[in-house]
Amino acid sequence: MPTIISIDTSSDTASVALLHRGQLHSALHEGFSTHSMTVLPMLQSLLEAEGLALADCDAIAFGCGPGSFTGLRTACGIVQGMAFGLDLPVIPVTTLEAMAESCRRKTGAGHVLPLLDARMHEVYWAEYAYQDGKWQAVTEPQLSAVSEIHPKHADVTFCGNGLTAYPDGLETVVGDSPQVPDVFPDAESVAVLAEGLFKQGKTVPVEKVEPLYLRNKVALKTVERMALKEKEHA
Repeated sequence: MPTIISIDTSSDTASVALLHRGQLHSALHEGFSTHSMTVLPMLQSLLEAEGLALADCDAIAFGCGPGSFTGLRTACGIVQGMAFGLDLPVIPVTTLEAMAESCRRKTGAGHVLPLLDARMHEVYWAEYAYQDGKWQAVTEPQLSAVSEIHPKHADVTFCGNGLTAYPDGLETVVGDSPQVPDVFPDAESVAVLAEGLFKQGKTVPVEKVEPLYLRNKVALKTVERMALKEKEHA
């Protein structure tokens, strides 16, 4: 069994996990502004509790995106530094697929549509089906206004903070489908998915590690924010 450490800082919650001898150990911290300061100490504590060092690990996994622009850069930079120094392979895991896995672990759902708040009245989303022990993308990760989300199957479970960020806009899309809003990208699910990728040989050399960005523009100009507010109150 591989020993894998994983990191996710793609949302307001920073989390780390250690997969060792088939057992998961994890820690998390709330507070977006402290991600860069909390990840390594949390990870070191997990390793020390198991009597391990970074050099004992077989690979490093991280939530590569989509998600917070700054958060993705933070995780990518930390992973690059560790992987380069230890000559370890890296396993990028899509954050939306990690959310689908989190939802499955919580509810048993095998058909999931994660919704991650992307701000600016948009969400990152994808649609996944769990088949033969792994996730298949029914709809690949994308960035859309909530009104542009179109599930391909009726029996889908929606999850993620997009449900609470835009409840009115999603009312027609979600309908009576199951909703699990308290699902976010987390390092435990990243590690679970990474184990499967590792066994398939799907690792990435450190020089090719990069975040998955779906948006080139990360903020609205003042005039655009004013226009958006006027539209909301029209």
